[in-house]
Amino acid sequence: MEIPALLKKYNVAAPRYTSYPTVPYWDNENFNASKWRNAVQNTYADYSGEGISLYIHLPFCERLCTYCGCNTRITKNHNVEMPYINSVLKEWAMYVNILGDKPKIKELHLGGGTPTFFSAEHLDLLIKGILSKAELSCDAELSFEAHPANTSNEHLKTLYDLGFRRLSLGVQDFDPIVQLMINRIQTPEQVFQVTTAARNTGYDSVNFDLIYGLPRQTTEGLIETVKEVIAMKPDRIAFYSYAHVPWLKPGQRHYTEKDLPAGDAKFSLYNTGKELLINAGYEDVGMDHFALKTDSLFLASQANKLHRNFMGYTHQHTHLLIGLGVSSISDSWSAFAQNPKTVEAYLEKIETQSLSVEKGHILSQEDLKTRKHILDMMCHGETDFGSQIPEQIKRRLTPLLDDNLISLADNSIRATIQGKSFIRNICMAFDEKLWLKKPETQVFSSAI
Repeated sequence: MEIPALLKKYNVAAPRYTSYPTVPYWDNENFNASKWRNAVQNTYADYSGEGISLYIHLPFCERLCTYCGCNTRITKNHNVEMPYINSVLKEWAMYVNILGDKPKIKELHLGGGTPTFFSAEHLDLLIKGILSKAELSCDAELSFEAHPANTSNEHLKTLYDLGFRRLSLGVQDFDPIVQLMINRIQTPEQVFQVTTAARNTGYDSVNFDLIYGLPRQTTEGLIETVKEVIAMKPDRIAFYSYAHVPWLKPGQRHYTEKDLPAGDAKFSLYNTGKELLINAGYEDVGMDHFALKTDSLFLASQANKLHRNFMGYTHQHTHLLIGLGVSSISDSWSAFAQNPKTVEAYLEKIETQSLSVEKGHILSQEDLKTRKHILDMMCHGETDFGSQIPEQIKRRLTPLLDDNLISLADNSIRATIQGKSFIRNICMAFDEKLWLKKPETQVFSSAI
């Protein structure tokens, strides 16, 4: 089948599978803070030697980027910084109390929002507060997200001295028209300056986020953006599909569907960007990610050790991920938990000296099996059912097999080169909860 026909056939609403079950299918009725506490304790006891992952959500931004699907709070009042940090440290103290000793941190990531909204001094207080109740693994990876327009040398030096060695810059697109549409203004010169300063400071991995499918984005404009990016040679690049979900993110109503490249035009943007990156020496690693051969993400993929969690793709693998801050999601492997989605509700929960988890899901044995297949497909492009592929999954995979997007052999399923662009569609075939009850309204973005 030709690419345009494949696009039309498979461009359906599909989960991104940062978890399984996906959040809309969590069984919140059978979840509570007590069950979550037990799940955390049990996982930590079973896997204490491997360390934990820690995600800290810093939600504040000075201005709204209208394309953004993250949980943010727009304000220019920087007096919000210390009360929020104090609450995060209180939440962390609660988790340390549950674990019973100083945990070993193997992975720590600051996400947002805009982490560099916070002053370098306040970030220093936050991280030192976290580390005062923990120790860093000898191979720990500390990373943070940054806005090129407000990341200072002081930010870079302070976080470097604390152990951070990787940063991710939200570039998205350099086209001035696109930047105006999405209210995200930064020049190539600003990105170059921050990238150069980071490398001079000693950071050994720099990631750029790019997005295809943005309003008023053109092939010509994307080519210029990717050329600028290649010249700066970031170690890895996340090349995401724009997720248009105005029913969840009203800021996206700043423009309409008429402003968005769709169908063939959007897939052409992806293919154009991908071809430029591959020709520049980047390797296709996982869904939407590209890395140089020297980067840890590529090396992990080659060693079949790539992992995916709520923080994205990583070469680290821990069974316990604790999320701190508003809307953060935690994963104990046997359970998921999410904090309240508003700053006020989060702060209020912490002030009552109780865990801030608001909803979650306890995974069944069937959930764990399905999760493994989805993770294997997302991270390695294949999965093995061992004895026999269930008949209902075979039926769902038949169209993908006919269209040469997968191959089957000895009860294993492998994505073809072309199939990697449709990995979300492949994973949907394993998603029993989605097939048992398809959503009555659109809750997921389109697959392409």
